[in-house]
Amino acid sequence: MRILIIGGTGNISSEVTSLLCSAGDHEITILSSGTRPVPTECHHIKANKFNDAELERSLKDIDVDIAIDFMAFTPAHCRANYKALRGRIKQFIFISSATVYEKPPKKIPITEDTPRGNPYWPYAQDKIACEEYLESVHSDDFPVTIVRPSHTFGKTWIPSPINGCGFTVASRIKSGQPFIIHDKGESLWTLTASSDFAKGFAGLIGNKDAIGEAFHITSDENLSWNSIYEELGEALSSKINPVHIPSEFIAKVYPNALGMLMGDKREPGVFDNSKIKKFVPGFKCEKSFADTIKESVDWFMEDSKRREVDINENKLIEDIISAWEKTEGLRY
Repeated sequence: MRILIIGGTGNISSEVTSLLCSAGDHEITILSSGTRPVPTECHHIKANKFNDAELERSLKDIDVDIAIDFMAFTPAHCRANYKALRGRIKQFIFISSATVYEKPPKKIPITEDTPRGNPYWPYAQDKIACEEYLESVHSDDFPVTIVRPSHTFGKTWIPSPINGCGFTVASRIKSGQPFIIHDKGESLWTLTASSDFAKGFAGLIGNKDAIGEAFHITSDENLSWNSIYEELGEALSSKINPVHIPSEFIAKVYPNALGMLMGDKREPGVFDNSKIKKFVPGFKCEKSFADTIKESVDWFMEDSKRREVDINENKLIEDIISAWEKTEGLRY
């Protein structure tokens, strides 16, 4: 198949690109800014996806069967895709987000039929609006499939609820410093290896039965946040020293955490993957979180430059912990 990937070099998309390249029977074009290296097996279009005129001009003469956009975050981005590709492709795959599901969920596990609605996070609200727009233009001229990743990461990430994906929290753990776990750390969460996600995703590409459908693709392993950080400590060969702080308090000190916590990671993230397994027979996530986080830690430990501590992030952690310790036990 001839496949266009808009993005293709990020945390999730790089694994999809790698898997498709290894199959050896696809002609892959990546449209990206060129900030990150593109696999030599792929044709590269260097363009600013967020400039509508540049996107349309860059795709004017492209001839592909499938278009996949990992970089559409607003309805305007989706409208630009529609304008540039309508009538020219057999499938458009939009990368949405599991944050679109209602918060808090009324029923667990979450299925694709769980209602959409997230009053806390503009990111999720924009993704919902994207889905609604694409559903309105879905047709034979623009056949749409929607995919909703949840918390998915590869070896270049160490996932954290509010503290980015670098080595800062891991550095604090290694040095015995305290770090934050929201609430009591008991809510269940799902972390998925991007290489596992890619296997399920690849089965939807060119899959006629997937046209007009939405899917999430996640691991079936559910861990509490306490267990997640215990596994990280194990991978770092370090004892963890968490400070449990209510999500509401964290968001009060750091308003940007409101969406990430109240609109996502505070709530149980447990998913029913029956649908993706039905449409992609034989698919299952094979990597445990323990295995995946060990790969991430090993990658960071290979090069000291990768273990740079983010000064601002580190200060934020200190400020939140300090504010909590001053008011702990008091009403706020």
